[in-house]
Amino acid sequence: MEELNTKFGFGLMRLPLLSSEDQTSFDYVTLNKMVDTYLERGFTYFDTAYTYHVYRAEEAIREALVKRHDRNTFKLATKMPMRDVDSVEEMEKVFNEQLENCGVDYFDFYLLHNIGVSTYQKACKIDGFGFGQQKKDAGKIKNFGLSFHDTPELLDEILTAHPELDFVQLQINYIDWENPGIQSRRCHEVARKHGMPIIVMEPCKGGNLAVVPESAEKLMQAVHPEASVPSWAIRFAASQEGVIMVLSGMNNMAQLLDNTSYMADFQPLDEAEYAVIKDVVEIINADTAIACTNCRYCEKECPQKIAIPDYFALYNSAMRAVTSNISSQFVYYLNLASKHGRASDCIECHQCEDACPQHLQITELLKDVAAKFDVTPSFPTRK
Repeated sequence: MEELNTKFGFGLMRLPLLSSEDQTSFDYVTLNKMVDTYLERGFTYFDTAYTYHVYRAEEAIREALVKRHDRNTFKLATKMPMRDVDSVEEMEKVFNEQLENCGVDYFDFYLLHNIGVSTYQKACKIDGFGFGQQKKDAGKIKNFGLSFHDTPELLDEILTAHPELDFVQLQINYIDWENPGIQSRRCHEVARKHGMPIIVMEPCKGGNLAVVPESAEKLMQAVHPEASVPSWAIRFAASQEGVIMVLSGMNNMAQLLDNTSYMADFQPLDEAEYAVIKDVVEIINADTAIACTNCRYCEKECPQKIAIPDYFALYNSAMRAVTSNISSQFVYYLNLASKHGRASDCIECHQCEDACPQHLQITELLKDVAAKFDVTPSFPTRK
C-alpha cells in the first residue's frame, strides 16, 4: 500500500451544478477553482465512480483535473459498478470506458463498488477479484480494494477470502458508529483485525452531519467556537485507528476551504471532544426521521421513477420543522412529483431496498412520506 500525503480526499459524488435539476450541468468555473485550490493546499486524492452524476462524473474530473494538471500531482480513484456488469467481458468494457472517461492510463486506486451480499455473490461468480488483480499486475491499477455496505460478518468473510486486497472503503461516521443497521464500529474492528487500511466514505452522512440540531451545535461551539459542524464529523472519522483517508463530497468553495483548513494539520479528537460527540449523537437520534444519505442508488432501481432521496429529505425537513407550517416542503414535493412518481406510486417491488447501502425499509418509509405529502396541501392564504 503506497503512502498518502494527507488524510483528506475530495469526494466527487456531489459536484457543483448550474442546475440542481440536471445532474450533468457541471459548474466548471467553480469545480476548476475547487480542484486548483485543493491541490495548492497540498491535497492530492480524488475519488469518483462510473455511476456518479448519471454516469458523467468521470468525464467531469477529466475536464477539471486530468486535462489541467500533471498526472504525477494527484491520485485518482474510481470504481467498478458491480450492479451494472454480469461478465468479465462487461467488466473489461466498463474498465476501458473508465480509462477513456477519465483520460488516464491507470488508476491509483480502484474499487469493486458497493459490495454487499448480492454484489459479493456476483463478484465471486464473474471473478471480479481476479479481474482487479489482473489489472493491477498489468499496471492499470496501483491499489485494489472495495467499497462495502453490509454486515461485519460478511466483511470478515470477504477479507478472509481475499487477503490480497490493498484496502477497504467503509462508511464511518459518529451517528452510524453504533447504528445497528450500519454497524460502523464493528466493520471498523473487522478491518483492523485483518490489518486492512481503511478509506472512509460518508463521514458527514450525505450532509446530514453538516447541519445538526441547534442544541447539538451549541455543545460543539462551547468547546470550539470557531470550528464548523462538519469538522467534528470529518475529524471523528480521521481519528479512528487504521484510517488512511477520509473522503468528503464538496460542491462549493466554502466547504473546501473549511475542510482543508483543519485537515492540513490534522489533530485527532481528544477525550473531551468524544464526550461532546456522544451527547450530539443522542440529540440527533431523537431528531432524525429517515437516515437517508442521498446516494441515489435506489432511484436507478425504481420502476416507478420515484424521487426517493428527495422525498426523504423533504420529509425529514418537515418532521424537524419548529412550526406546523410546512408549505415550502409541499411546494418542492409537488414540483418533483410533476416529473417523477409520487411516494404513493410505490408498488413495493423492494428493488430500492436491495440497492440501499443504509438498509432502509424504503417501501414502508414511502408510506409515511405519502401520508405527509400525498394529501391536499393547506397553504397560507392572503387575508
